[in-house]
Order: sequence, then C-alpha cells, then structure tokens
Amino acid sequence: MKRFLMAALGGTAAGVIATTQIAAPLLAQEAAKTENVYEQLDLFGDIFERIRAQYVEEVDSSDLIEAAINGMLTSLDPHSSYLSPKDALKMREQTRGEFGGLGIEVTQEDGFVKVVSPIDGTPADEAGVEAGDFITHVNGESLLGLALDDAVELMRGPVGSEIVITVVREGEQEPFDVSIIRDTIELTVVRSRIEGDTVVLRLSTFNEQTYPKMKEAIDEQVEKAGGMEKVNGFVIDLRNNPGGLLNQAIAVSDAFLEEGEIVSTRGRDPADGDRVNATPGDLSMGKPLVVLINGGSASASEIVAGALQDHRRAVVIGTKSFGKGSVQTVMPLRGDGAMRLTTARYYTPSGRSIQALGVSPDIIVAQPPARPETEEEETPRRLLRSEADLRGSLNNDSLTEDQIKQIEEDRAKAEKAAELREEDYQLAYAIDILKGLSALGPND
Repeated sequence: MKRFLMAALGGTAAGVIATTQIAAPLLAQEAAKTENVYEQLDLFGDIFERIRAQYVEEVDSSDLIEAAINGMLTSLDPHSSYLSPKDALKMREQTRGEFGGLGIEVTQEDGFVKVVSPIDGTPADEAGVEAGDFITHVNGESLLGLALDDAVELMRGPVGSEIVITVVREGEQEPFDVSIIRDTIELTVVRSRIEGDTVVLRLSTFNEQTYPKMKEAIDEQVEKAGGMEKVNGFVIDLRNNPGGLLNQAIAVSDAFLEEGEIVSTRGRDPADGDRVNATPGDLSMGKPLVVLINGGSASASEIVAGALQDHRRAVVIGTKSFGKGSVQTVMPLRGDGAMRLTTARYYTPSGRSIQALGVSPDIIVAQPPARPETEEEETPRRLLRSEADLRGSLNNDSLTEDQIKQIEEDRAKAEKAAELREEDYQLAYAIDILKGLSALGPND
C-alpha cells in the first residue's frame, strides 16, 4: 500500500513537472506578445508627441487620435470604421428613415468610392447615378487615397447646395460629371402597386419601418384586388436595395416562410454563432413569389433573397447581387461616438456564404439599356391584320357577350404587360413568370 501511494505521488509529481514544462514556453510566448504590444504602444505615443511638437502646423490632438482609431479600423475591411458623435447621430437618423445627403449607399474599392446603389426617389437616383458607378472626384477634388468616411464627408453639405461628382462607368469611354442638388432624404421604404393580378412590393432599404410598412402594403393591395383569391402572386423587388438592419431582413423573410432556418451567423468564436428560424404564418398565404435582384442588392437584401431561394419559396430573377456577406455590430463608445466592427459572416439556410460571391439568380435577366427618346426605329412597324379585318369575314357566334368581354379584358391586360416591358423589362419578366405559375395551378 505504501509503495502504491509513493508511486501515485511520483506519477502526480511527474505530471506536474511535465505540465510545467509544456506550459512554460506558452506563457513565455504570451508574455513576449504582450511586451511587443506595449512596445508598439510606446512607439505610437512617441510618434504622436513628435507630430504635436514638430509638425509644420499646429494640430488638434483629438483629431489625431480619431484618425489613428479610424485608420486601425478601416485597415481591417471596408465596413469597419469609427463614427464620431456627429456621424453616429446621422447613422441613427438613417435607420429611422430620414437624413440629409445625395441618396446613395457607397463602399470603397481600388481606392475610389463605389456606388452600391442609389436610393429610390433621391437626388442621386433622379440625376442618373447607377449601381456600380465609381466616384473619383467631388467638386474637382480627387477621392483617391481618402478613407471612405472622409470621402462621404466631402459629399455632405447644406440642403439645397449643388455638388458635382465625377463618375467612371463601365461601358463609358470617358469619365463624366454629374450635378446633384443636395436634399433631405426621406425614405419611402416600401412602394406597392398591382400589375394585372400581381402585387408588386418595392423595398428600397431595410430600416425600422420596412416590415411594418410591407405588411400594411400587402393588406392594402390585396384588399384593392378583391381578396387573396384574386391575386396570382407577389413580386418582391429588391433591386438596388443596399441592405440595412438584420432584424428587418429576418422579419421580411419570416413573413413568407412557415418554418425552417432563415439565416445563421458565425463569428470568430464558434460559441458566438447564432441561428434564426421562421415562425408559422405566411402573409401571402402560399401564393407564388418572385424576387428581383441586381448588382445593387446587398447585405440584408441578399439574406432575404438567399433564404427564399434556398427554401424554394421564391424564384429569384435578375442579375448577381453585390456579395456583402458580413455582419457589422455598432458599439457605443465614450463621448457619444461609436465603432462599427465586422463581427460575423452570415450564411443562407443551405450553409452558403454570400461574401464576395453574391446571390446567383435562378433565371438571369439583364435590364436592357434605355434607348434615347430621340432614337427612331430604323424600320417602320409592319401593319398587322387579322381575320376580323378581312372583308366579308364570318362573325364568331359561339361566344356570349360576357365571354367576349372577358377575352377583351384579358387582351387589354396583355397589352398593358407588353407596355411594361418597354418601361421595366425585368419586372415584366417577373410578372410573366407568376402568370405561368398561376396557370399551372397548385401541385396538390
């Protein structure tokens, strides 16, 4: 027994020694890292003091520190940044749906400001700014090398003032200037209308108003149509929607799903991952859905499109989306400022990350470039004649007046749809898809 105790104690001692031998190098490594961090901070302090004492002009210490913080954050990715108290206030105003500016969502690429999308009905939208445009100069001043927030600050100004931006656009040989009058941006987050038997829901952004306004729009349009049985489906137009609040993207997706995963997020620590599932209830009562996307559809828009696509709840039509698959958390800081930090990636229900890849449509449909109003057709349209135009043609006596009236109404709807193709080809295509799905009927 005594020998057993001695052996056990010896084994324990050996284990302690072995653990100490393994842990010691790790502790030394951590200590070295910590020491290196303090050395770097000392270096930062030294540079900071030399700038304050020796720079050619007197500088503001708080401006220097803010610039250093923002430089640290923007070096991580295009979406992490420091928000001064003024910028943090503007961001809160934007999520509520009203703010001042041009009306564009931007990111940074190759040192220039890239337009993710213009917002519906804003000065930039009306001036013809398009998703994918690069803004290289503001009032003749180059944006090359500026941090994104600094470039955005150059574009801000008093409501009613003019700004001239220089734009580089794919397909255009030379840069060109666009003059815009700054205005207060009041977002109409949801627009709705009926095209034939289809309810069209245009979602321009995801802020605190998006889901409630969408629900109101669905109720209003369905009532206008004469009830859900008169509706053949819904088009959810997310083109040029730059995204916004994650919880609103989840709510909009949930509105059309009865069950299943909507989105999952995964951060640096696997334990911090999150998964959100749909709750029972479908505002469209199972009617067919078509989602429209393009290169200006980003972030929250991609969450909605990806969720409905993966569940085969909607046909996604248009062109590849922007590809922003990361989640930013806004963290309040002392002094009313804030830090926007990328903390996770999001994944669609099938487990795919959209980061840099985007959502690929089920059916790729590009929007044809608009023809100039002065452009005339090269050949005149041929006058089409039918049997009814022939002299002495027989009348159709097999149809009742009600049947003839119905045929004429259907023809008028088809002609209206044809006119829509000239105005918005992608939307007309989406409506045609819903007509086809409605004609096939349910798969019961």
